[in-house]
Amino acid sequence: MQRRTPVITVILSPAQAWAYAEFLKRVGIEDYKALAANSQEAYLMRDAGQAIREELAHAGYAPR
Repeated sequence: MQRRTPVITVILSPAQAWAYAEFLKRVGIEDYKALAANSQEAYLMRDAGQAIREELAHAGYAPR
């Protein structure tokens, strides 16, 4: 069975959006590796975080 690509919609307050954008800016692969079952999962987690970070930037939440 083929899985559909998930589309996720969330509603965040401006403070939540900014804080999460800051978190995604600061988190690194070593943080993901510490929480992942293996390296492959860590890189998938990082890629998902990057996708969310890009969407937050599109919405105007892109900390430097």
